[in-house]
Amino acid sequence: MHRPLLSHSSVPLVTEVEVVDELGRKKRIHIPGERPLTIFVNKQELVTLMTLGGEPEALVLGWLRNQRLIQSLDDVLAVQVDWDVGAAAVTARPEVLALWKDAQQQRTVTTGCGQGTIFGDVMADIDSIQLDPQARLPQDTLVAVVGAIRTQPSIYKQAGSVHGCGLFRGDALLMFVEDVGRHNAVDAIAGWMWLNNLQGDDLVFYTTGRLTSEMVIKGAQMGIPFLLSRSGVTNMGLDMAKRVGLTLVGRCSGQHFLIYHGAERIVPSAVDVAAVTS
Repeated sequence: MHRPLLSHSSVPLVTEVEVVDELGRKKRIHIPGERPLTIFVNKQELVTLMTLGGEPEALVLGWLRNQRLIQSLDDVLAVQVDWDVGAAAVTARPEVLALWKDAQQQRTVTTGCGQGTIFGDVMADIDSIQLDPQARLPQDTLVAVVGAIRTQPSIYKQAGSVHGCGLFRGDALLMFVEDVGRHNAVDAIAGWMWLNNLQGDDLVFYTTGRLTSEMVIKGAQMGIPFLLSRSGVTNMGLDMAKRVGLTLVGRCSGQHFLIYHGAERIVPSAVDVAAVTS
């Protein structure tokens, strides 16, 4: 499988600062980093993302993938991130810029933290996506996923002010990314899946952010049938989930959750079935 040449840019994810509490006491605490990363493709500037910077190369690839600007990883020759200038230089096949020119004609500002944006016709590819209706997720596994996220070491626990996204196969965590916006975190996971040639049909995606249409669209593009969140769901997010056949589960906390769509895909545990039938 072709893999583009990648930089492996390391950057501090938190900064120590001095604050004063309500009693006038000085303290040293950590806050998340936030830095601009401007994406250039073949030396043409496309967009500037505000990011924590934890997985910058995967973020760039995932953003290009989810914007439908690149259809195949073969189209990308290299992704080089330079934090000294806050730039990601992508070397790609020339036709990518032609797609970008068309996509700029339609621009949608989303509800993503940090004001996410989708370029091109948002609905262009959606009708061609139908997730596997036979996919199933045991309720015990769903609860285990929620528990795994709760105990995962994170920037949020250290400094707050970030969103986290996790990718699971069963209850095994494959990838965890945090960023200042949930749309960045999901793009980084999309890029990581691409680099590792992972299909989404047997995977579960968890996000700490709300389940909006943007999150559902990106989940569907990644081919993942299960989208979980500790937060709630928007009406457009629900409508989009119904449209692509994505199981949407919100308000996940401990063993509690609400299935907004696709309840038939969640297999109750034996204990729960016994309790209902007794």
